[in-house]
Amino acid sequence: MRAAYKCRAYPDPDQAAILRRTFGCIRVVWNRTLAARSARYATEGKGTSYRESDAALTVMKRLPELAFLRQVSSVPLQQALRHQHNAFAAFRAGRARHPRFKSRHARQSAHYTRSAFRMRDGELWLAKASGPLRLVWSWSHVDLATMEPTMVVVSREPDGRWFVTFQVDQADPVPLPATGQAVGLDLGLIDFAVLSTGERVAHPRHMDRHERRLKRYQRVLARKQRASANRAKARRKVARQHARVRDARRDFLHKTSTRLVREFDTIVVEDLNVAGMVRNGGARKRGRNRSIARTGWGELRAMLAYKAGRDGRRLLVVDRWYPSSKTCSACGHLLATLSLGTRQWVCPSCGARHDRDVNAAKNILAAGLAAAVGGAIPTVTPVETVSDGKGPSFRSRR
Repeated sequence: MRAAYKCRAYPDPDQAAILRRTFGCIRVVWNRTLAARSARYATEGKGTSYRESDAALTVMKRLPELAFLRQVSSVPLQQALRHQHNAFAAFRAGRARHPRFKSRHARQSAHYTRSAFRMRDGELWLAKASGPLRLVWSWSHVDLATMEPTMVVVSREPDGRWFVTFQVDQADPVPLPATGQAVGLDLGLIDFAVLSTGERVAHPRHMDRHERRLKRYQRVLARKQRASANRAKARRKVARQHARVRDARRDFLHKTSTRLVREFDTIVVEDLNVAGMVRNGGARKRGRNRSIARTGWGELRAMLAYKAGRDGRRLLVVDRWYPSSKTCSACGHLLATLSLGTRQWVCPSCGARHDRDVNAAKNILAAGLAAAVGGAIPTVTPVETVSDGKGPSFRSRR
């Protein structure tokens, strides 16, 4: 199993200068290669292979105006070309959008393989560096002195913080003991998640707590003169405020997903198209679109997927067109319509009274278990997609 450990780093002034120079060279190589690749496709209709881009990098280093590319390690530059090649492969497969040019104001990172770093007594030595990089190791159960990473990623956030990520190959963990429990999740905006057990996970609304201060920092940034030191200072304040929101949301999602994986053998969720929900909302629903974008539903599903596979659990994904809210969880009666404002309803067939979200969570669980009946919980399993067999004939998700 491949794992990653991320920790804070505190480079000295000389190390910071080398790393900044490396980030700048990576941006130059990435942007020039992307421009050449796009121009070639526009004029000749041909793509560019990694071998061709690597040969172009050799030519780049020989140019007098790009002589500074030889002052940094060549490994991060070659890794940038590999990442761009993979990004275009994902774009052609429809898994990602078209690669974009890199900006100096965004997050910066450099990937070092085994030939460009070494570990000595728990200290990290990077290529072209005169000394070890100071780290703050917070993983008490992992001994840094005995770690043998296959790759090291040094990154700098827009707010000025430095991080190091160690990528290691390790043995698969022992699966968690079975609990015999299964749960369905209905994700929403009023409550972050409603479980089929009736439990409600409150929405943390991290962005709402920081929005007032963030707007003030953005107004201050807008008044600063471009390319000035004060503008750079104001930009770091805005970035730091965004980082606080992002870190708080990620902490909440990690705790929520870990608890669900530990308590339940099978977890069933909906296949939500978050990007489509935001894109198709329109200007009249701008506030709702903003709330959807801030929730982190997609990130929660990704966390559940890798944690379930790691710990021997099973994650089932129900088709997004399944009418979970409009179906009675007691008798299966399907309502013709159900408005979003209706939070409680009574089944006209059996008379059962339903809470909209709890009923949806129960139906999601039932649909997942019905499609996966008889299946044993595997040790490591990909996300399984469960369809009701009717596909997009259901025009309303709820």
